[in-house]
Amino acid sequence: MAYSFSSLRVFGSIHCRFSNGIYFKPYHSCTLKSAFLLRGILSSPSWYSDKKVLPLELQSSNLVRKVWTFSPLCMGRRSCKIAGRKTTQDLKKAKLYSKIGKEIVSAAKKGGPSPISNTALAALIEKVKELDIPKDIVERNIKRASEKGQEAFIEKIYEVYGYGGVGIVIEVLTDKVNRSVAAVREVVKDSGGKMADPGSIMFKFRRARVANVKVTDVDRDRLLTIALDAGAEDIIEPSMGEYDTESDSSDSRAYKVVSSVENYPVILSKLQEGGIEFKPDNGSELLPTTPIEVDDEAMELNKELMSKLLELDDVDAVYTDQKY
Repeated sequence: MAYSFSSLRVFGSIHCRFSNGIYFKPYHSCTLKSAFLLRGILSSPSWYSDKKVLPLELQSSNLVRKVWTFSPLCMGRRSCKIAGRKTTQDLKKAKLYSKIGKEIVSAAKKGGPSPISNTALAALIEKVKELDIPKDIVERNIKRASEKGQEAFIEKIYEVYGYGGVGIVIEVLTDKVNRSVAAVREVVKDSGGKMADPGSIMFKFRRARVANVKVTDVDRDRLLTIALDAGAEDIIEPSMGEYDTESDSSDSRAYKVVSSVENYPVILSKLQEGGIEFKPDNGSELLPTTPIEVDDEAMELNKELMSKLLELDDVDAVYTDQKY
């Protein structure tokens, strides 16, 4: 009796079914041919082209070795989206801690380790309290500033053209400029982006102070009333993604209360008086003046590029004028 088979790739695995109903156990990221060869059953890669009868050894699926090379899958795209958000929030926190640490090192090297005589360091310590950052970060980086060979950190800004005409701004705080620019250029080149001349992207952004308020913590109309009465310049509402729902309590969905640098303390005070919980920014944010809408493919490619940039140790923040 002749046999035929068919295969279906599911989540990177090959599920094979023969015409007699026997199922072959899945191999990850391999073809049916290579699955047979892994088992050591076939002596020739051309078996299924020149053999007509299925060997009896293959009719027992228990004899096939399992090869598990992949991590557990998220059950459903929305679950994967939520898991991705948690990773993003953890990365943002790590980047904030890193940036504050580098600022403390620079301030301590320039003005000394005592906040009594070093006003810049004293201001950073107040900022640490405002952002609820662990005290040991301050102590560890003040000590780090006194270490031999530790240089002060320099702020650099790199500008990049993304997909679909999108602009990307990269903020870097580094003690080795050559190292940071080489790493940024490599990621941009590998991801299909293009380095831009200084100033060619920055004019599309404005710098402002921002207070982030979770959508689940406040009534929209009440927030608008309090913030605008306090002198807020704008309230940016979060976009609704394909798999978001109104009940989604993720930290990623938050109103951005935009303020000038001068009026920022007043905004925070009024929010506190109104009993509205908020998360302050890390000093400032770049907001696009005119967000650009791109297709889904360009959006995903730009997200991937920005994600790889944020993985670099010297990169503290990445901003884009891409509309979400």
